[in-house]
Amino acid sequence: MKVFGIPAALLLTTVQIANAGSPTAQHAITGIESLAFNQYKLSDVIASSPLLSLHRTLCEVESVTDNELKIGRLIVSFLQDHNFTVETQNVPAPDNTKRWNIYAYPDPSKHGSAERTFKSEISPKVLLSSHIDTVPPHIPYSLSAPKKAGASRDEILILGRGTVDDKACVAVQIQTILDLLADPNSDIDPADLALLLVVGEEKRGDGMKHFSDSDLYQSTNGNYKAVLFGEPTEGKLAAGHKGIFMVSITAHGKAAHSGYPWLGRSANSMILPALLALDKLGDIPEDEGGLPRSEKFGKSTVNVGYMQGGVAGNVVPELATADITFRLAGGNPKQVQEIVTNAIRAVDPDHLLQLEFSQGYGPVELDADVDGFDVITVNYGTDVPNLRVDKSVKRYLYGPGSILVAHGRNEGLTVGALEEALEGYKKLVNHALES
Repeated sequence: MKVFGIPAALLLTTVQIANAGSPTAQHAITGIESLAFNQYKLSDVIASSPLLSLHRTLCEVESVTDNELKIGRLIVSFLQDHNFTVETQNVPAPDNTKRWNIYAYPDPSKHGSAERTFKSEISPKVLLSSHIDTVPPHIPYSLSAPKKAGASRDEILILGRGTVDDKACVAVQIQTILDLLADPNSDIDPADLALLLVVGEEKRGDGMKHFSDSDLYQSTNGNYKAVLFGEPTEGKLAAGHKGIFMVSITAHGKAAHSGYPWLGRSANSMILPALLALDKLGDIPEDEGGLPRSEKFGKSTVNVGYMQGGVAGNVVPELATADITFRLAGGNPKQVQEIVTNAIRAVDPDHLLQLEFSQGYGPVELDADVDGFDVITVNYGTDVPNLRVDKSVKRYLYGPGSILVAHGRNEGLTVGALEEALEGYKKLVNHALES
C-alpha cells in the first residue's frame, strides 16, 4: 500500500528505523554509501528514508502562490495519518481560490512512551513554521548523481521547484517532530510542540498575517518560548535579515505621433529621471540623502524591478509605470519613504509623478544563541515580521539549501544538506525547550 506515493512501510520515523536493529533497515540507511551509484538506483536512496520520501512527495505537487489547495490537502492527510490534530484556516486568494494555512500539534495520547504521563492540555512552547507556496514556474522533481568518483549518497543532488524554498523546511520540520517524539531517549512532551505551515509567503505574506490576527493564534500563543522559521540559510543560523520597502511610480503623459513629439508629452521621459535617481540611492552616503546602512547588514540596495511604458515605437507614450524594491540595511519605512520622496521630487519638482508606497519593514533582528551553528545574515525577506510575538520569545531562522538557487531554474540541494538540517532542527528544538 502507498500513501501519496510513499510506501506504507517507509512511513516510520528515522529513529524507529535506526532502532529496529534489522540488518536490512541498517543497510537501507548507511549501507548505500558503500555501493556504486550505478548499482543502486537513486530513487531507492530516496525511498529508504522517511524524510527524503516525504520531501519528494511534497515537491512533486505544484503549489505556486495562490494555488496551494492540493499541497494543503496532502499535508493535512499526512499529518492526520501520523497522529496530529490538524486545524486549517481558509486564506482566500485574490481570485477567491480556496487554500489553507495548516496548524497542527501531536496527539499526546498517541506519541511517545506509554509508560509516561503527558500534559493533556495543548500549550505549545516551540512553534515550527514554514511556507508551502513556491514561486513560478513549477519545475518537476528530479535526481542527479554526483559526478566525481567515490562520491557518497550525501552528494546526490535533488532538483526541482520548491526542493529548497521551502518544501525542504516543511519536510524537515515535520520529520523533526516525528523523530523527537519517537525517540525513547527523549523526554519531550508532545504538548510542547506545534507546527504552522502557511500560504502566500512568496507574494503578500497574507497567510502568516491571517494567522497572526486569528483567534486560533491568540488562544495558543501564551506559552511560546521560541518560533523556528524555516527558510534556506545554508544550514546556518541567521542573525537577522534586511528589511523591505517598495514604491510604484506612475507617469501620465500625452499621446502624439512620434514625428511630432512636441505635440505630446512622453510618459517614459517623465519617469526615467526618477528611476535614475532612485537607482543610485544605495551608493550615496546617508548624510547626502542616500539610503541607510549598518555595520551588520552593509548597504541598502535598490532594484528597479518592473518598467512598462508606451504602446508602439512610433507613438509618444501616454502612460508609464515602474515598481522599485529596496532592501533595507537600516532605518525604517517612514524614514525611507522620506528619502525616496525627496529623491523623486528633486527631478520632479511639479509633482507630476504619482507615488504609491508599500508598508514594508526595517531590518529584522533574529536570535542566534545556539552553540554549534555558523551564523550569517541574509538579504531576503521572510514571514518573521508578519507574526507578532512577545519580546521574550526567541525567533530562529534556519534551513537547508541556498537562497542563491532558490528561485532559479537550477533550484536544488543535496541529500546530505536535508539530513543535516534534520539534526539541526532537533538541536534547536531541544535548546529552545531547555533554555
